[in-house]
Amino acid sequence: MKTLGMIGGTSWYSTIEYYRYINSMIGEQFGKHTTPPLLLYSLNVRLMANGEWEAIRQTYLSISLKLQQAGAEAILICANTPHKVCPFVAPQLDIPFIHIADATAEEARRLGLDRLGLLGTKHVMEEDFISGYLKDNHNIQTLIPNQEGRELVNQLIVDELTQGVFLPDSRDSVIREMNVLSSQGAEGMILGCTELPILIQPKDVSYPILNTTYLHAKKAVEFILS
Repeated sequence: MKTLGMIGGTSWYSTIEYYRYINSMIGEQFGKHTTPPLLLYSLNVRLMANGEWEAIRQTYLSISLKLQQAGAEAILICANTPHKVCPFVAPQLDIPFIHIADATAEEARRLGLDRLGLLGTKHVMEEDFISGYLKDNHNIQTLIPNQEGRELVNQLIVDELTQGVFLPDSRDSVIREMNVLSSQGAEGMILGCTELPILIQPKDVSYPILNTTYLHAKKAVEFILS
């Protein structure tokens, strides 16, 4: 198996989910006593909270190079929002960067979806490093909540989900935003924050949900076994 370098820690709650998914998928194929070679670097969440993107880019590059030097054969970031650094970091590596939007697009194509709602942090919803990547590389269109909805979803992510707080009322609020996007023509929903799948389950809605945490981990396993 190939060695995977993982950058986590923006929220350790979703980092745990990545680790669990990857080990579980490997265990399903080779037995529960088999675990893949993983190198995990946990990042201080304060860096992301402060929003100093030049420092963030340099930090992710430094970590990626350390993991590469330590033997990682690919890099995976255990979150959606930090993929904003991908255009800066990926070209400076000698190993592949496993992009979360590629994993999401593959599932959308499998399901026959090309118009999807996108929920996540304000960076994910309002900037184009996810939506633009999906459009330019996979011809997938995205819809986002209105400004009030974006503020609501972002606040829930920052103040609750990344702090390990998952409340029924918050789940209902996010589902209302998703239902609005569905009424506007979204064929499914991208949970573009890796904590959102902890809050919302497929059984909660009638349309397809794309769990970016699971899909990204699945693509990582495909690389590990390639």
